[in-house]
Amino acid sequence: MIVFFLFSLINPSIVRIRYPGGDWYNDPDIIPNLAKAINKRTDIKIQESEIILSLNEPEIYNYPFLFITGHEKIELSKSELQNLRNYLWNGGFIYVDDDYGIDEYIRALIKKAFPKHELVQIPTDHEIYRVFYELPEGLPKIHEHYKGAPKGYGLFLNGKLALFYTYNSNISDGWANPSLYNDPEELREKAVKMGINIYIYAMTH
Repeated sequence: MIVFFLFSLINPSIVRIRYPGGDWYNDPDIIPNLAKAINKRTDIKIQESEIILSLNEPEIYNYPFLFITGHEKIELSKSELQNLRNYLWNGGFIYVDDDYGIDEYIRALIKKAFPKHELVQIPTDHEIYRVFYELPEGLPKIHEHYKGAPKGYGLFLNGKLALFYTYNSNISDGWANPSLYNDPEELREKAVKMGINIYIYAMTH
């Protein structure tokens, strides 16, 4: 049964999705840090403490932006897959960042949930790379996990970008506390800018 909703009680805060089978909880400071940057740099005000829900919890329908990351296998139950479908078909947005190791699993889950749709690569001239900050080169590469350039992929439903997936970029590592990875400030700034772009795009489309 499809659940129709309009996010009538919309809360613009970012929700991290808890899922079986992997380390969904890694780097717990990344969402609070990104939220602080959004609050400081934009007119949007969101909760800075982390909100954690599973796809089985109806509260997800109060939030238009869900975030998924991890290093290992992601498993979803039949009901979680159905809620994933319902959430996206009804206007929600999910951002997935491969923190190394989830690529084959997230692709399989998306294919299982949306067998008639494909993840397509997002070109660097897409609005998501310039909606708030101009990032003409597209995704920054924060950490080297695979050979080659970072890539952004999208799942489009009825012409709307409903799910954005970043591969070989690991943007969310750039939101972590500086002492954790010792990344250059310039690289961390690119990661924050990209994170804000993703969030603003989701909230305005």
